[in-house]
Amino acid sequence: MKIESVVNFYDRESVGATEFRRLYANIRKGENGELRNLMITSSAVEEGKSTISSFLAMSIAESTEQKILLLDTDMRRPMINVLFKLPLETGFSDLLLKEIDVKDAIKQTPIQNLSIITAGKLIQDPSAILNPKRLHDVLEELKFYFDFIVVDAPPVIPVSDPVIIAAETDATLLVVRAGSTPRDVVKRSQNFLNNSRINVLGVVLNNYDEVLPYYYSPRYYSYKYYNRESDSVKK
Repeated sequence: MKIESVVNFYDRESVGATEFRRLYANIRKGENGELRNLMITSSAVEEGKSTISSFLAMSIAESTEQKILLLDTDMRRPMINVLFKLPLETGFSDLLLKEIDVKDAIKQTPIQNLSIITAGKLIQDPSAILNPKRLHDVLEELKFYFDFIVVDAPPVIPVSDPVIIAAETDATLLVVRAGSTPRDVVKRSQNFLNNSRINVLGVVLNNYDEVLPYYYSPRYYSYKYYNRESDSVKK
């Protein structure tokens, strides 16, 4: 059976797309000015962070005139290339290794103003090439080409990568699979990020089915965004 791109399941008039636009409106203004990039992570695997990252990036690209980049920094379990049916190679890991130029890593999508950089070739020890200075240089160069960058990062608890990546991004959202992720696991992730002085804006709850076919797991349908300061639900 042919697996379709996630783009085929994006509907800009859907409730989900509307909520993602509202999410972006809520987060785009940071404490120190307008955000230029946003890291999305989770506590553990299979909480839907890559799907959330994808739909957020598509929604921003469809609703603004900005040039948007979706950057996959999960070099252990890359998913963005699967969701968008793109080659894995020539991506983030290759940039960190200085084997290609930034422009050569950028892949186009059917959605106007949305580009993607996949995770790149798989290597044995991703942590060994995740140098903070090199990461900083890559992100700074990407800002020259794009107005906003959605960074899909590995989960917090299994590896240290997201703490390194978050230190070089403007803010972070934590994806939680409602009804599945234990509360103490979420609190542990939050402690990891807070202890590293990471700017965590809030939590995206993800546990709704019936939009994507079964081969995307977990499936995305809708979400609610909890504001860290007020704990209020923005619908």
